[in-house]
Parts: sequence; C-alpha cells; structure tokens
Amino acid sequence: MGFTMAEAIKLDIMSDPICPWCYIGKAHLDRALQDHPNHPFAIEWHPFQLNPEMPREGMDRRAYLEGKFGGKEGAVRAYAPVVEHAEKAGLNINFEAMQCTPNTLDAHRLIHWAGIEGRQTAAVSALFKAYFVEARDIGDAEVLADIADSIEMDAAVVTRLLKSDVDAQDIRDRDAHSRKMGVNSVPTFIIANAHAVPGAQPPELWAQVIADLTKQQS
Repeated sequence: MGFTMAEAIKLDIMSDPICPWCYIGKAHLDRALQDHPNHPFAIEWHPFQLNPEMPREGMDRRAYLEGKFGGKEGAVRAYAPVVEHAEKAGLNINFEAMQCTPNTLDAHRLIHWAGIEGRQTAAVSALFKAYFVEARDIGDAEVLADIADSIEMDAAVVTRLLKSDVDAQDIRDRDAHSRKMGVNSVPTFIIANAHAVPGAQPPELWAQVIADLTKQQS
C-alpha cells in the first residue's frame, strides 16, 4: 500500500547542478526509491551555489580548478574520489570534454520554474545529464531553453524569463538562508524538516531511512 499525500514526508535537497557529489547522491537516492516504490518522500530541490561569486558568463574550467585546488595535481587529486564513486554508482562523468565551469544561478531559476510546473526532478536530472554527460554549458540561456523543451516546458517562456531578473534575488536569498541554517556543503538532505543528512549517502542508508519511516507510520 502506498502513502497518501497526507502521510508524505518532506525530503528537501540542497544541491547544485555542477556538483558531482550531488549527481552521485541523486543516483544513490534514485536507486533506493526505485527499490521502494512506496517510499513516503515528497521531494523538493533547493538552490545552493558552490561558487556564488562565479562571473555570470562562467570561467574556463581548467583555470578555475587549478586556482581552487592549487595547480593541476591538486585538482586531479581532489577529483580522484569523485571518479571512483561515480563509477561505483554506474555514472559516466565526461570530465575531459568540459570546457567551462558555469555560474548556476540561471540553472537554479530553471529548477525553480520547473517546480511550479511539477517537473522539478526532471529538470534536475536533465541538468546533471547536460553538464556531466554531454559537457554542455548550463550557464548558457540557449542550452537552458533546450533543456526546458526536453522536459516539456515552454522554451520560449523560459527564454523570456531568463532575459529578465525574475526570481534571481529569490534564489540568492534562499541560498543565503540555507547557509545561515548551517548548510555549508552539498548535497544536504533534510528529512521531515528535522534531520539533516550531509553528503552522497549510499542506497543502503536510504533503504534504512525508508524502512524506519515506514515502521513509524504503520
């Protein structure tokens, strides 16, 4: 027997579409949800920018990473666990093809608008795929409109909204609010507005959480 909406438990996810751990964390969660189709979660995605100071046009990826990790070797070292965990999760990350590290404010706006239309998780999935698999620039308005179209949103409306500042300050404020509440890395999952679970947790952890919640509700 499934859960009614009244029994649904909120799962809030702070995430950034260019964060590889968020991509891996979502794959782990997805696996657990597939294995437990009667899970109680009502999922909502929330904006968190890894690089809020990133110029709106983004930056050359290599220059950005070497600046952040103190040279090429540091960047390679920092990303080794990402590659290993991505492979374990059955994910392909096309690091070689990535040219640019984008500013994700507009991608977060797209996720927000998709949420209004009930397509939020589809938007998150499409953005991860575009960035990590297809190595597309998800800071680019045309790319974002194309992604919107692929999840049955109106690309013309999205293009028009992206040209404006609609919801940009709201996204910044929500990001700042999460930081104020103590979220300092992503992904961060918040269960039932009460329990924060940081990091890309394995499917087994989610299976246990679902089992515990189901027991409480039965």
